[in-house]
Amino acid sequence: MGSGSPRRRELLAVLGLEPDQIRSPDIDETPQRGELPRAYCRRIAKSKAEALKVGAGEVILCADTTVALGRRIMGKPSDEEEARQFLSHLSGRRHSVITAVVVKTPDQMYQRDVVSKVKMKRLSAAELDGYIATKDWQGKAGGYGIQGPAGAFIPWISGSYPAIMGLPLAETANLLSSAGLSVWGAS
Repeated sequence: MGSGSPRRRELLAVLGLEPDQIRSPDIDETPQRGELPRAYCRRIAKSKAEALKVGAGEVILCADTTVALGRRIMGKPSDEEEARQFLSHLSGRRHSVITAVVVKTPDQMYQRDVVSKVKMKRLSAAELDGYIATKDWQGKAGGYGIQGPAGAFIPWISGSYPAIMGLPLAETANLLSSAGLSVWGAS
């Protein structure tokens, strides 16, 4: 698996799969000038897969999740101040969560992305301060994870809950099956 995300490993386990190895590719995740969020997310997931060599009989899974407020890409905040800014911008608004998945074999690359819509309630200063203090925002696109304490801030979603967490299960299972990998023992 080409991702160090513990959430992605948990979601992969839901499909009955355990990666043999975790190989996190080291790529530049800086958005290109004028790049739109969906195109950015696709490019990053594909770049991760391209950065990893695939041996005979291997299947590599790479993914990227991006939070977008309109055309603005909100990656992983670098510090508390940036997390606070991201959450303040998302407060009381709908935004998109995009997850792109790439499955790579020695001969082929399969790719899919899923866009979900999320509404975050208007956050009070106390809620924002309390959440920032949990440190749960660290390493999470947009500065929050729906599966943690911030889930209490999300009254509405349209789309795929596991994709918002970081790995759309139905789409991932289909990609892995297309690559010849058994999901739940199916061939």
